[in-house]
Amino acid sequence: MCGIAGFINRTESREEQQQILSSMVAAVSHRGPDGRGFHVAPDVALGHARLSVIDLSYGSQPMCNEDASIWITLNGEVFNYLELRKRLEAAGHVFRTRSDTETVLHAYEEDGVQCVDALNGDFAFALWDSRRRQLMLARDRLGVRPLYYTMRGDSLAFASEVKALLQLPDVNAELDPLALDQAFTFWFPLAPRTPFRGINELPPGHVLVAVDGAITTKQYWRLQFLPQSHDARPSRRCEEACTAELRDLLLDATRIRLRADVEVGAYLSGGLDSTVTTALIRLTGTNRLRTFSVAFESDEYDETRFQREAADALQTDHYAILCTARSIGEAFPKVMYHAERPILRTAPAPLLALSALVRNAGVKVVMTGEGADELFAGYDIFKEDAVRRLWAHHPSSRRLPLLLRRLYPYMPAIQSQPQLYLEAFFRPSTAPDADPFFSHRPRWATTSAIKLFFSDDLRDALAGYDAVEELAATLPPEFASWHPLSRAQYLEAAYLLPSYILSSQGDRMAMANAVEARFPFLDHRVADLAARIPPALRLRGLTEKHILRKSMGHLLPTNIANRPKQPYRAPDAACFLGPEMPGYVHDLLSPAAIEDVGCFDPSSVAKLVRKCAGRPTVSCRDGMAIVGILSVQLLHHLFVRRGAASSVSSPMAGVA
Repeated sequence: MCGIAGFINRTESREEQQQILSSMVAAVSHRGPDGRGFHVAPDVALGHARLSVIDLSYGSQPMCNEDASIWITLNGEVFNYLELRKRLEAAGHVFRTRSDTETVLHAYEEDGVQCVDALNGDFAFALWDSRRRQLMLARDRLGVRPLYYTMRGDSLAFASEVKALLQLPDVNAELDPLALDQAFTFWFPLAPRTPFRGINELPPGHVLVAVDGAITTKQYWRLQFLPQSHDARPSRRCEEACTAELRDLLLDATRIRLRADVEVGAYLSGGLDSTVTTALIRLTGTNRLRTFSVAFESDEYDETRFQREAADALQTDHYAILCTARSIGEAFPKVMYHAERPILRTAPAPLLALSALVRNAGVKVVMTGEGADELFAGYDIFKEDAVRRLWAHHPSSRRLPLLLRRLYPYMPAIQSQPQLYLEAFFRPSTAPDADPFFSHRPRWATTSAIKLFFSDDLRDALAGYDAVEELAATLPPEFASWHPLSRAQYLEAAYLLPSYILSSQGDRMAMANAVEARFPFLDHRVADLAARIPPALRLRGLTEKHILRKSMGHLLPTNIANRPKQPYRAPDAACFLGPEMPGYVHDLLSPAAIEDVGCFDPSSVAKLVRKCAGRPTVSCRDGMAIVGILSVQLLHHLFVRRGAASSVSSPMAGVA
């Protein structure tokens, strides 16, 4: 795992290019503190900040082939590199290292740009072919590792994080109104759009090729569900076959992700997914396994009891860190520095503290359970969609709306609402079959309500724009033929997962402390299988992840195997408002600071702050509004105003 950066076709002198490249790599050095490498030649500059995990002695980058005609800088891991190496050696390729990176070099020599089809891993890389004068950028299928780029004339620059691109003398950060509108609709900008104008994100499962100032992008993989009619009522034989295949694939996905020359630990939240991952590691015969988790003060968020039960049952050496509302508030600026995008929840902050716990324990790599909810229908939004669809066909039912309250027993804000309010909020407003986004309308309605705080200038900039229309234009042609559950899962797996879960919470919060997270559920073979499993086996009635429980439940403590989903959450507004309000919050939410940034209406924000500060509990919408507004203010302060004098007291103490 590492940080990468570089560019092609810049006009500065070689010495100036070396200085620029050095600054870019320094900006992502938190991703790779074990060493730095550079390759500067006519037309190309490649840089690398290394976190040494495989081939500690000889795996340094940038790396070249035998005649130095092809160079690569790679972030991440290719887990099937041993199997690929055997095939490539049989084809006559000679290896000088034990590194997985060298495997990609020889795979490109053998197969060209199509080499990505053979790679099983979490990666983002840049490969320069000097003979073709061609730069290739590639990103893994599910979007685990980030990769950004920007064009200035014929010059293209790339990096693992936006902050590295901002080291270029002709690149500045400017917030993109359309990206803000998307973030306050879906929770994220739609790739390739980012929060900053002119800076693009290479979407998951894509390659980019730049030759002579022209760039082309191509999607080489995406999640593909079966048509709705397929296995509508799966047989017992089908269920048993899916169960066995899933068990074997998950075990193999875990096995190859344990390949490392350093210790591998695991996150253990106490939920089904992380406990499955930990149990699978145990099946591989690992002797000592260290596990790590987050604890909270409030019972509403804390899962300590289940974490201890899982650790005891699986016999791990377990470590936990307690996160308080105050510690979350204090850490939030650092979260924003690493996330580089608007955030509507504080959930990334405890994960930042968790990765620090891991790093301080001397562990560089952890296995984690992300991806299971998206692929095996674990989120409440899937059950909510099923209830709302049934309700739409039986609008006079009094029983069906009552189920909506039962879906969220862990959320006091919903439990305290009158039934009539919940019915009005969740009531289907369109025919389910006519709306491709039926499943997500309630979520988007809650998020979009925050736009009431937008300033007049931002509203004017967004006049006539519809983020949902832009999302609709990116859907695959066969989307409408899929089962409703598959459509809802695709929206989570193809968009929310890479653009929020893995970005704001996964890669960024782990790599901020130079910890590499690995995700067995995000092995593309597992994803392909999940998409083939009949919907009735993913969500059985209102029991989420049925096939996963059936496949792996025998390895887990009974309480955890049968435990309903409790989404990972953290306190929101309480982290920022109250008698111990962090100084930067007071400054950045002041009317003067709000007006200076220009994205929100100062008087509306002031009313929101007074409202939330005076209440012991805050509604979901208001809590998200506080976090979202503060996150945009921090983005502006940290990136747009970088290097400029500021009257705001620095929120970045201790970030470096």
